[in-house]
This record gives sequence, structure tokens and C-alpha cells, in this order.
Amino acid sequence: MLRVQHYSFDLAFEYPFTTHKGTKTSQPSLVVSLGMGNLNGYGEAPAITYYDVTVEKMIEALNAKRTVIERYALIDTNRFWHFLHHLLPGQNFLIAALDIAAWDLFAKLRRKPIYELMGLKWENVPLTDYTLGMCGTVEMLAKMNAHPWPVYKIKVGSPNDIDILRTLRSYTDAPFRVDANEGWTFEEAKKLLPELEQLNVKLVEQPLKREEAEAMKELKQISKLPLFADESCRTEDEVKKCADGFDGINIKLTKCGGITPALRMIKEARTLGLKVMVGSMNESSIGSAAIANLMPLIDEVDADGPLLLKEDVAEGLKYDKGIISLSGGSGLGIQFWGEKREKIKA
Repeated sequence: MLRVQHYSFDLAFEYPFTTHKGTKTSQPSLVVSLGMGNLNGYGEAPAITYYDVTVEKMIEALNAKRTVIERYALIDTNRFWHFLHHLLPGQNFLIAALDIAAWDLFAKLRRKPIYELMGLKWENVPLTDYTLGMCGTVEMLAKMNAHPWPVYKIKVGSPNDIDILRTLRSYTDAPFRVDANEGWTFEEAKKLLPELEQLNVKLVEQPLKREEAEAMKELKQISKLPLFADESCRTEDEVKKCADGFDGINIKLTKCGGITPALRMIKEARTLGLKVMVGSMNESSIGSAAIANLMPLIDEVDADGPLLLKEDVAEGLKYDKGIISLSGGSGLGIQFWGEKREKIKA
């Protein structure tokens, strides 16, 4: 019989984090625990207001089905995900937390890291970026200088995007990834893409609104830069729909429902010739470790949540100039503290 516990946190950012969708100074997050014997597996789901997901709503949904979940015999992660999918319809964020916790517990029972349980070797793993949220040029430069990194993800969507990027480029040779979060019109994107190419931008995420599928097809035809779907590819049923308008997809574990559907999305993307990124929703080390365990399977990774947050709830995930390493322990490879702690700066 499973033990189900939950913990709620509100983790402060180092800097106010701004995208085209708004600004926040902290990241509310739900951590769930699935226990069996003396072992516990942990999973995380951050709350995202523009998807109408709050920690309170996730806890309410969990409590309503807690007894049913505790009676489940966990013998297979895939079956457990399908059980949750039918038990908690429309609750992908909560399902993701429970699914990640199940993978963590399942791998710990077998004394293996999750990636080894998947039959993977820790090799050919991509570098993670460091994200610069939208702000003034001076503030963005200050953040960049405080965090020298081999690749940056830059949030855009303001009238002076190009001016900011040109200034940043004059201070670093590091490749840029640009994320518009649906913030451009077709004409703006058409004008900006050639200029971005000159600035050593390596890819562009979600330039147009998800509803503009036909415009994305046209944009893909004229773009020399790879275009990655984010908001257009929330769940696995949308992977195929992205093939004509994008060169790759950015999978978010919370949006799709966890590691289990993410694996199916990666497989389908490969059959369609799409590149694959797995991205952050500002998770702590728990959710970021779940992303990291998928890195041997993917082309790009954006798992910088713990770098952006000045508080964390676990340890075991290490960052060194874009290189992520795991502790070598079983499961996710992290140790949950049960409380949030402010990071000690070196």
C-alpha cells in the first residue's frame, strides 16, 4: 500500500522573473511523496497562473483521491500513469508530480538511477542554458555578468528586442536561444528572424500564438533558424500537429503529465523528424532532476530552475558551466529536505 504525502512551498527567485506572460518574484510549488516500506519517491509540480493551476487546487484534487491512490499496487510506472490519467482528468500538473514520484520510488526499489532504469547511459547529454528574463538592458547585462554561462536563453517580446540582443551580444560570444512565449506577430517574426541569425541565435521558441498554426507553417518555410514549439505542444496529442510548423518541440513535464508521456512524445517526435528539448517551468531540484534524467534522449535542455531560484528544497543536482551532473544515487538522484532553504552563495 502506498503512502501519499504532500508539501507546499513558495520559492523566491534571485531576480524578478518576467516573460511576455507576466512577472513573478517567487514560484509556488507542490511536492508529493509516494512511500513504500522505508523508501519514498518525490515529484514536483510548479503552479502556473496562466494555466489556472494553483497549489491549493492541486492539493484539493489530491486529497479527493488520496485514498484511491494509496490503495494502488505500484508494479509498473506506465500502468500507474494511465490509472492517474483516468482518476484525475484534466489534472496534468498534479499527475506529473505523482508520475515523477512513482519513477523515483520505482527506481529506488531497484537501486538504479531513473535513466538506467530506462536503459540509458549517461552520455551525449546537452548543456543547459541560463535564462535571462525580460527587463531593461542594464539589468539584463548585470544578470548575465553575474552568471557567466556557455549558452543563454533570452525571454523576448518587447519593442526593443533586437537592441537588447545586440547589446548582450557585444558582451558575450555565448550562443543565444530566444523565447518569445507567443509574443510576436507574423510580420514581426518575419522581420526579426534574419537579424537573430546574425546575432548567433541558435533557435527560437514559440514566436507566434498557438492558434496561428497556418502562419507557423509559412514562417517555418522562410526561417533559417530552428523553430521550437512550446505553448503549441502541451500534450502528446499535439506532437504530430507541430510537425509542419516547427523544427522541434519543447516538452514540459508538468504540461504533458510527467515522465511517462514525455517518453512517448520523444519517441513520436523522432519518427516525425523533430528535434527535442525538455524545458523548465522553474522547478526546484526535484522537478529539474526529473528533466535531467531524460537528457541522454534529447537534443537540447532547459533545466535551470535551481539556478534562477534563491531557495531550494533538495540537493544532489549539480551545475558546472552548463553541465548538469547527478549524485549517482538511485531514483532521481536527489535528497529531499522537507523544507525550503536559502542557498549559500559561494
